[in-house]
Amino acid sequence: EMVKCLPSAKAAPKAQLVCSKTGGIESCFLSCPSNTLFVPDSENSYSLSCGVPVQQGKAQPRRNSTLPSCSDSPAPPIKQKARFKIKDAKCHLRPRSKEKTKDSGKQAVSDNCQVTFVNLKCDSSKKKRRGRKSPSKEVSHITAEFEVEMKAEEVSDTCNIDCVRKRMEQKLQTAIKTLRKSINKQQFYIQFSGTEYEVAQKPAKATEGHEACSTGQVLQDGKCVTCSTGTFYSGEQDGCVPCSPGTFQDTEGQLSCEPCPSNDGQGVPGARNVSQCGGKFSWVCSPGHYSADGFKPCTVCPLGSYQPEPGRTLCFPCGGGLVTKYEGAVSFQDCETKVHCSPGHYYNSTTHRCIRCPVGTYQPEFGQNYCITCPGNTSTDFDGSTNVTHCKNQHCGGELGDYTGYIESPNYPGDYPANVECIWNINPPPKRRILIVVPEIFLPIEDECGDVLVMRKSASPTSITTYETCQTYERPIAFTSRSRKLWIQFKSNEGNSGKGFQVPYVTYDEDYQQLIEDIVRDGRLYASENHQEILKDKKLIKALFDVLAHPQNYFKYTAQESKEMFPRSFIKLLRSKVSRFLRPYK
Repeated sequence: EMVKCLPSAKAAPKAQLVCSKTGGIESCFLSCPSNTLFVPDSENSYSLSCGVPVQQGKAQPRRNSTLPSCSDSPAPPIKQKARFKIKDAKCHLRPRSKEKTKDSGKQAVSDNCQVTFVNLKCDSSKKKRRGRKSPSKEVSHITAEFEVEMKAEEVSDTCNIDCVRKRMEQKLQTAIKTLRKSINKQQFYIQFSGTEYEVAQKPAKATEGHEACSTGQVLQDGKCVTCSTGTFYSGEQDGCVPCSPGTFQDTEGQLSCEPCPSNDGQGVPGARNVSQCGGKFSWVCSPGHYSADGFKPCTVCPLGSYQPEPGRTLCFPCGGGLVTKYEGAVSFQDCETKVHCSPGHYYNSTTHRCIRCPVGTYQPEFGQNYCITCPGNTSTDFDGSTNVTHCKNQHCGGELGDYTGYIESPNYPGDYPANVECIWNINPPPKRRILIVVPEIFLPIEDECGDVLVMRKSASPTSITTYETCQTYERPIAFTSRSRKLWIQFKSNEGNSGKGFQVPYVTYDEDYQQLIEDIVRDGRLYASENHQEILKDKKLIKALFDVLAHPQNYFKYTAQESKEMFPRSFIKLLRSKVSRFLRPYK
């Protein structure tokens, strides 16, 4: 239903990526003035978003927003994804120290880029250094997705929409390049409510305030407590601060408050939702009420109807002649149904029965009259699902290249779906053979080999089989294909499910056949835990496969890099086999 935008609703301020250069060092900061969401995923990882993603040419209203946004984008937004790495640093969002902020005040801003939406994830993982005495080091990965809206006003006679798009793409690419440099030099900050936060820190810094709570929390009676709704965590004051009038915060543990749609600075301090905002917004109808425009004076929802949201123009009927226990009901659960439906079911008001949620939908709550559709292209194995985790991607995964690639079970690393059949074909270029590594595979043994992965020459059951399994193996294994081509099939039944597998492969020059087989058949390759770790490490396997597929790429890696990547025992094993293969008579 079309809703008119009120003239008082100004557009929310946009996020900005500001980069500058001083004394040859790039530094960038991302300012997040509105629509921010901070989610601490675990002790060593967090994600945050800033702005509103543009969907199909229309800017969508933010969560819990009572007003739709009025901006229509003339074309799909420009999207770019980038991945950055910080060595020896942990993903902790911490306020930047005062001295550093003073220094940065002298910088002359060279460029800023207005961003419609940013989604940033920081994840730390401990990486074992593969030497005997070297300590494990911290590596943090930052994944950032940027969206920039196309601006209609920039289109002119001299530069049409494609030209504007190219310009903006280049501008965003340049900004991401500078951002990469600033991250490498630990000079990237995010600004919330006037405070700059460091994205990740070196362990030495992190230990300074070791006893402190994580960002968004404060210490109370020896316990870490998350800042409540109506407040935000201020890094500067290291405490929870109530939202100032004209702003609100409806989520716990956030780093700023959201500007009210009216933007007129009125309202109560510590507003917990948009309905407590100042001006006309303090007169929004509360749940269980409605009016012609959603504002007071409001009418209470009559018996037999309910309204769960604030600021609405109607109430939903319970249907089927059902009544509510009282006027002003706020949920379908207030309707006096003849039966009380459990999760995985919905109430049908016509037949007055509980019906199982159909395949592709789920319902986690009691007493509801609807089921929720699975997101994206996922679906459930059976009807009556109670959780979004039951929604699984049915697509058979992987990337099949001439030189390297991988296959993976559908929905990996989540549990694979029931009754699925996947078929992959690997056809190497002439004079090349296939090497496969199975780092680990999880197939439940309980249901008598109902889920099977098989690799053979062709679809014919009598053709040469290279590998077949229907159970879990957590120890890695490497092997060469017994045939030049491979037909691979994965089948699951409707019994138990598991995480499945992700199996990489490489095709190599057949002149090296004898050498490769000598290596993969040697028990020492699997004997030590260090060696097993190599076969499970995606990055190291990628480097090994890169060199196997194109031996000249060996020279891309310095001796030092190779030493750091692989333990001495592994290099010793390879060296002895390679030298014997190249100089058999010495």
